[in-house]
Amino acid sequence: MKTVTTMSLLALTSLTAATTAIAADHHHDGHKSHGDHHANRNAMLMEAADKVSQDRLQADIDRLVAFGTRHTLSSQTDPERGIGAAVTWAMGQLEAEGLEVLRVCDMVTGDRIPEPTRVCNAVGIQRGTERPNDIIIMTGHIDSRVTDPLDFTSDAPGANDDGSGTVAVLEAARVLKGRQFPATIVYAALSGEEQGLFGGRIMAAHANAQGWNVIANLNNDIIGNSCGSDGHCEPDVVRVFSEGPRRQGFDEAMNAAQHRFGGENDAPSRNLSRYLDALADDLPAIGLDIRQIWRTDRWGRGGDHREFLAAGYPAIRFTVSVEDYDHQHQDLRTEDGTVYGDTADEMDFAYLTKVTKLNVAALAALASAPPPPSNVSATGAVSTDTTMKWQPSPGASHYHLWMRRTDGGQWEKHERFDAADCSPDGCEAMLEGIRVDDWIFGVAAVNDGHLASPTVAAVPGGQFTPIVSDED
Repeated sequence: MKTVTTMSLLALTSLTAATTAIAADHHHDGHKSHGDHHANRNAMLMEAADKVSQDRLQADIDRLVAFGTRHTLSSQTDPERGIGAAVTWAMGQLEAEGLEVLRVCDMVTGDRIPEPTRVCNAVGIQRGTERPNDIIIMTGHIDSRVTDPLDFTSDAPGANDDGSGTVAVLEAARVLKGRQFPATIVYAALSGEEQGLFGGRIMAAHANAQGWNVIANLNNDIIGNSCGSDGHCEPDVVRVFSEGPRRQGFDEAMNAAQHRFGGENDAPSRNLSRYLDALADDLPAIGLDIRQIWRTDRWGRGGDHREFLAAGYPAIRFTVSVEDYDHQHQDLRTEDGTVYGDTADEMDFAYLTKVTKLNVAALAALASAPPPPSNVSATGAVSTDTTMKWQPSPGASHYHLWMRRTDGGQWEKHERFDAADCSPDGCEAMLEGIRVDDWIFGVAAVNDGHLASPTVAAVPGGQFTPIVSDED
């Protein structure tokens, strides 16, 4: 077991960055070398992000709008109009990029789907070269609606909701297709969101059936406007929603454990949110700041990432900083001088381009980094020291042992732990002079290129894998 002295840990510079993905090592004699590594890593991420084309995004929005309606209950056989034509077109776009393409479907019914209906997702897979079962999924929903959620005949352009997320998925696939990553990236245009989040549920069930190790779902839903219906504009901010207490696996036992040990602010998606926030800070050329919203979704509303969360997978929602309620879920009309309807002319394509760039950088970072460590724990009751344990991650050259005060929102300090110091039974480090009562602890896996996984918190419900019950 490696011992980390109090002096070496507490002498670290306090960092405002939220995650190891962008935190520089501020200790020992290799500061310049570490700085070079991080500069190279950031340059690689920006080189990919800068290939995003605003013109292509706008052209794809125009094509989606041209389907007239993409309502889930609209025609699945008409070659020009309806959800069937739109899904087929999206599959063709993914296939044209040389990806493995799947149409992932299921028969569903619900409050907004009165008759059994086949709901299909267009899915493209970019297989990882080293760890193909480690999966990062980017999603947007391709279906659209007007005021009445059961109206499947009226024109429903769905430009921003959620044509914007769909075209971001397609553009990310175009930009990253020729690159090789250790992990697999899945690009998915989901259907049935407006009728009850069915596309997300179908995709999460497919991931489970395939036995995928889903590291992250980046769900993009309404990412194409920068001004609200009240005229308030924030063109340089995007919101990221993440759940607090973990939904999947949350039972009486976990409730009792979190009541004793904490963890209500460290679900995997919450630490994925911190990771993305720090990534945006480290790539200022993109021009976006992330506003972390520490709730699962907007007040009283929902998105497909909730279905990934229900399946136990880390998931967040990207959405605009301010929503324009006159131009989502509205019949096309003009009333008292106000124009309603989700049309392309109400979008900010420069803003959509920035959000897409951030997604591309995040996909590249997550797919390049080692997977998050497993079985992360901290012990030290009735002791002046804290002991951390975890199982190693494939591809990790070292780990960052993170800590923050219990009332702190972001990870504050870290110490490096070399993978060579792990034993065949796992990794273990003693933080000498650090009292377990006063801190939240976590571990991130880092490779030789200084690309890091999100931090896994040593709290009940903090692990990145789904929780398996004794009955499973």
